[in-house]
Amino acid sequence: MPITVQQLAPSDADALRALLAKDPAQNLYLLGLLQEFGIAPAEHRSSFSYWGRFDGKTLTAALFVGGGGGLMVPSASDGSATGVIADALAERVRLKASVGEKPAVDALVRSLCPGKPRLSKNYRLFAVSADDMGPFTNPLLRLAREEDVPRLMPLALGAVQEIYGRDALAEDPHFEARVAQRVRAKRTYVLEENGEMVFKVDIGSRSQFGAELENLYTVPSERGKGHATLCLGQISRFLLSSLPRLTLRVEEKNESLARIARKVGYLAGRTQRLVLAE
Repeated sequence: MPITVQQLAPSDADALRALLAKDPAQNLYLLGLLQEFGIAPAEHRSSFSYWGRFDGKTLTAALFVGGGGGLMVPSASDGSATGVIADALAERVRLKASVGEKPAVDALVRSLCPGKPRLSKNYRLFAVSADDMGPFTNPLLRLAREEDVPRLMPLALGAVQEIYGRDALAEDPHFEARVAQRVRAKRTYVLEENGEMVFKVDIGSRSQFGAELENLYTVPSERGKGHATLCLGQISRFLLSSLPRLTLRVEEKNESLARIARKVGYLAGRTQRLVLAE
């Protein structure tokens, strides 16, 4: 059967969802994007597209392309199928940022990133279901409110600096607005101790297939007190009451967070890669 690459249309939505649902843990981020924004941008939305590799009429791999390469997210694959899509797009886009399964992201970098990426990190994707959960909880973890944003900002900035080595305010003048929007969308949870905000965690992507947690951050003065373990357990139990699974990306050199995830009940899966080219 002939192999072709083409932009996906609304008529391909069911095929794309079925492809991603074959490996839901690895594809949770893409499944969340698909559920939240659909397969084609609505009016007044930022530009994005999905591209697919077809064997005959069968969709075998997909790639989300946001903002002309501003964010590229491949479906889980061994990389060869993603490479076919990347080669087909080489004259159209340049990779600025990408996250996904490492072989697939590697293929994107080879074809669409002419220079050395400014940032490249490997992560282990951890996943958990309700059956795997340990006994760790902290009922004081709560949804952040809009009035919390000024106190939340130091934690949000600290998370970006620690995880990505970036000064978020210097690079993104809209960063505070993005933090506030995530709070309004009920995707940020916080913990207070003695009137001080000491911990935060975000829901980065959510769909009927599960949710991905990101940006876990404890202020340095409060580390070693069990906040991250108890709060990760709390939000995991809460979300797993209505979702089948959760995932969490942990940088491979971050043994502390990996130990916390395993303690709570998360199991390590395959390697993912994050790339920032600009």
